[in-house]
Amino acid sequence: MGLLQTVISGQRLRTNHAHIVDSLGRDIVSGAIPSGEILPGDAELMARFGVSRTVLREALKTLTAKGMIVPRARIGTRVTTRESWSLFDPDILNWHFEAGIDEAFLVHLSEIRLAFEPYAAGLAAERATRDDIATLQRLADAMGETESAESHAMADLRFHLAVAEASRNPFMRSVGSLIEAALVGVFKLSSPSADRGEIQNAQASHRRIVEAVRNRDVDGARAAMQSVIINGVERVRLALREAG
Repeated sequence: MGLLQTVISGQRLRTNHAHIVDSLGRDIVSGAIPSGEILPGDAELMARFGVSRTVLREALKTLTAKGMIVPRARIGTRVTTRESWSLFDPDILNWHFEAGIDEAFLVHLSEIRLAFEPYAAGLAAERATRDDIATLQRLADAMGETESAESHAMADLRFHLAVAEASRNPFMRSVGSLIEAALVGVFKLSSPSADRGEIQNAQASHRRIVEAVRNRDVDGARAAMQSVIINGVERVRLALREAG
């Protein structure tokens, strides 16, 4: 289940392994377990979660792979600083949203998107096949047919992932978690789905991307994608300021 779908449904995998990773990960990101702190020993964690040593160790290996903890012989397992975390990781991004994100966090996400999504749109204008363009058109049209915040958010996500796919650059496709995380922020804070006018504006702005791709207009595709991202950021900023 992807990050956006998890946020929409509120459902998570409930295996013992997933529960340990989710619980410790949320505590670390929220600061309940601060950077530099040594985690409780195996016996205490096994008792807390009611699991075997094998299950616990596998969960800790997962957090280690995410860069969040590091085991040290004769010292214990230490929580790392945020600079060491794999911020592209969907779980870590989701834990940030659960802990409560601020304007700076969403601006940083948008800056990363601006660094690669407009370029991906330009590549799509050069490389997209007829089938790619037909898919983009269908997804842009679908954005205007949504009836809920959830369906609008999913339509938006599918469109942006399809642009990355049409770029024919595997690295562009691999950063889909960042796109998804940014759209989670938009979904949670400023989804336009309650306003039909906003929905139509969103659809029109995405259709402009498709039109530029169809016309092989590299600069136009980049500019249209940049405009979509910037408009989304401004909506989120406004929502955050109104909430504050």
